[in-house]
Amino acid sequence: MLKVVDIECIRKLYFREGWSIRRICKELHHSRKTIRKALDDAGPWEYRLTQPRPAPKVGPFLDLIRQWLQEDQRAPRKQRHTARRIYQRLRDEHGYKGAESTIRRTVALLRQELGTVPVEPYFILTSEPGEMAQVDWGQAKVELAGVLTTVHLFCLRLHYSGVSFVWASLHEKLEAFLEGHMRAFAWLEGVVEKVVYDNLSPVVRKVLHGHEKRELCERFVALRSHYLFESVFANPGAAHEKGAVENLVGYVRRNVLTPVPRVDSMDELNALLLSWCERERQRRHERWTEEHKALQAVPSGTFKPCVIHWLPVNKLSLVTYECNRYSVPTYCIGQMVRSEVYADRLELYYRGNLVAVHRHATGRGHTELHLDHFLAALSRKPYAVTHAAVVRQLPEPYQTLRRHLLEADPSGYREMVQVLLLHREYSPESVREAVQEAITAGIYRVEGIRQLLINRHDRCEATSSVPPRGPEVMVGDPRRYDSLLGVSA
Repeated sequence: MLKVVDIECIRKLYFREGWSIRRICKELHHSRKTIRKALDDAGPWEYRLTQPRPAPKVGPFLDLIRQWLQEDQRAPRKQRHTARRIYQRLRDEHGYKGAESTIRRTVALLRQELGTVPVEPYFILTSEPGEMAQVDWGQAKVELAGVLTTVHLFCLRLHYSGVSFVWASLHEKLEAFLEGHMRAFAWLEGVVEKVVYDNLSPVVRKVLHGHEKRELCERFVALRSHYLFESVFANPGAAHEKGAVENLVGYVRRNVLTPVPRVDSMDELNALLLSWCERERQRRHERWTEEHKALQAVPSGTFKPCVIHWLPVNKLSLVTYECNRYSVPTYCIGQMVRSEVYADRLELYYRGNLVAVHRHATGRGHTELHLDHFLAALSRKPYAVTHAAVVRQLPEPYQTLRRHLLEADPSGYREMVQVLLLHREYSPESVREAVQEAITAGIYRVEGIRQLLINRHDRCEATSSVPPRGPEVMVGDPRRYDSLLGVSA
C-alpha cells in the first residue's frame, strides 16, 4: 500500500509535470492500476480485509466457543464465561495450543455476531446551580506515621461548578460515610437538592425492582431527613452515571497524593486535602459563587454521624464491637451500655451518662483499656497489679516503678496500687511527670510521689493566685493633718 507522500509524488508528476501514466510506472516501478488509483484518490488509503485472517489453531473450536456464548445467555449474569475462562477450558479440556490473545479477539467478534454486547448510548449531563452532587469512595496509599497505609477517600463533587470536597478515613463504614457528608456540607456552607450514589453496601440493604426503589438503612434516612436532600442511586454496574465523581478519585490520586505523602496523622492528611479543595474552589470562583447562592442553608441543630448499638458488658469489664474489645468502668459489669460509633471513636453510655471514649480500632483482635476504669477493682484486689494487662500496657516510667517495687519487696504491689490511685486526684500527665521525677531522684514511695504532686499543685496555684496590679492611687501628705491639729512642723 502506498504512503501518502508517494501518492503526492505521483499526482504532482502527472498533473504538474505532465508525465504520462506509462512514464510514471516505468520510473517509480508501480503498476498502472496503482497509478490510476493514486490519481483518483489522494489518500490516505485504508487497508481492508477482503476475507478474515486465517486462524488455523482456533478454527476447529469456533463452533464450541459459539455454543458456550449462546448458553451463557441463559446463565446467571455473574456466572458467565469470560474470554480468559474460555481460553482456560479450551486449553485444559480440549487441548488448544494457541495464544490467549487469539481467543480474546475471537470471543469479541463472536459476541458482536451474537449481539450479546449491546452498545448503549451515553448522554452529556447538565444541572442547575445547587441541584446535584455526586458522591463516591476511592482508595489511595499514604505513609502514615512511617507505615504504608491504605486510606479511603470520601469524595463529593458539585455537578454545576465542579467544586470538590475530599476527606480521608481509615475505613468506608457507615459512620465514616455519615461524617463525610457532615464535613462536606459544613465546608460548602450549604446543601444540594439531590445527591447521586453507587449502591453502597453500608447504605443500600437491598436493590429492589425499579430505578428508584432501594431498601435503605435507617441512619442514612436520618441523615437525609436532617439535611433535607434527595438521594438518587445509579443502576448496578453503571458507574458512568456519576462520571464526574469517578474522575475525581483518580484526579486526587494523581494531583494531591503523588508522590505518596508522608504524614504523622490523619488530621495532617486531611489538612493537606482540604487545602487542595480550597485552591480548587478558588480556581472555579465564578461558577462556585453562582452555585453557592443556590445551595440550601445547612439546617440548625446537630446531627451525630454515628451508628448506635446496645452492647453487653462481660466480667472483664469489656464490651465487644466488630471483634475488638473496649473497657468500661467495672460498675457496668453485667449491664447493657449504649455505644455511639463514630468514624474515629466509640462513645459508651450507661444510664444516659458518658462513661468511656475509645479510639475506633481498625482490624480485629484489638483491646482498648483505660486505667481509670479499673482503679476501683485494683484498690480491692491489689495483687492483680502484678499481671493486669491495663497496668502492663502503661508507658514508662510506670514499668520501671512497678519492677523496682516488686523486686524490692514482695508486698510492693500494694505500694504500686497506691501510686496508680493518685490518678483519682490528679491528671494522668501530672502523675506521669511526678513518677518520672521521683525515679530520677531515687524516690519509690507513694508519699514522696504525692509530695511532688502537691508541690507542683501549690506552685501552679501560687502563680495563678497573684492578683493583677491595679491602678495607682495618690497618697496624701500626712503633714497636712498636723496643720489641722495646730501642730507646727
